[in-house]
Amino acid sequence: MQNIIVSDIFGKTDALDELACNFSTLTEIHDPYDAKYMAFTSEQQAYDFFTKHSSLEQYSESLLKRIQSIKSPVNLIGFSVGASAIWKVSNNPIIHNIENGYCYYGSQIRNHVDIEPLFPINLIFPTLESHFSVTALMNNLRDKNNITIRQVPFLHGFMNECSVNYNQKACRHEILALSKMSFNQP
Repeated sequence: MQNIIVSDIFGKTDALDELACNFSTLTEIHDPYDAKYMAFTSEQQAYDFFTKHSSLEQYSESLLKRIQSIKSPVNLIGFSVGASAIWKVSNNPIIHNIENGYCYYGSQIRNHVDIEPLFPINLIFPTLESHFSVTALMNNLRDKNNITIRQVPFLHGFMNECSVNYNQKACRHEILALSKMSFNQP
C-alpha cells in the first residue's frame, strides 16, 4: 500500500512534507513542478506560474503516468488542482490499483461533472467558492457511484499554510482524520 499526495498549485512544500510524515505507509508527493520547491510568495504568483507552465490536462497526465508505474495499491490525497487531477483520471479504465481518493476543494471538478469515477472518491468541498455554487455542484454529483461528498465550514485552501484561507485548527482536524483512515495501515 502506498499514498500519493497530489499537490495544489503551490507544488511541493514543507507543509506537504510534514503531512506525508503523518502516515505509516510509504507516502510520496506528486506535484506539477517535478518535485522542485517553488517558494511562491502569494497565491497569485503560484497561480500565474501554474497557468503559464502547466495545466490541469498536463497535471492529470503526469499523475496518470505515475499511478501506472506503481504496482501496489494506492490511495490518493489531492488539494485544489491536485484534487481535480485525481477526478480527471478517476474514470480511466487502465487504472486498477487505486483504493481511494480524497479530494479537497477540487474546484475544476465543476467543469467535468460527466466523469464517472471507477474507484471510491471522497469529495470535500469548502463552504463556498467565488466562481460557482458549491451546492449546485454537490447536487450534480450526489447520485454518482463511488462518491462520498462532504462540505466543511471553511474556505478553499484551508489545508494549505500558504493560502490566505488556511485554518490551522481545521487542517489539524483533517490531518488527524486522514492519519486514522484504514489506508494508513501497512
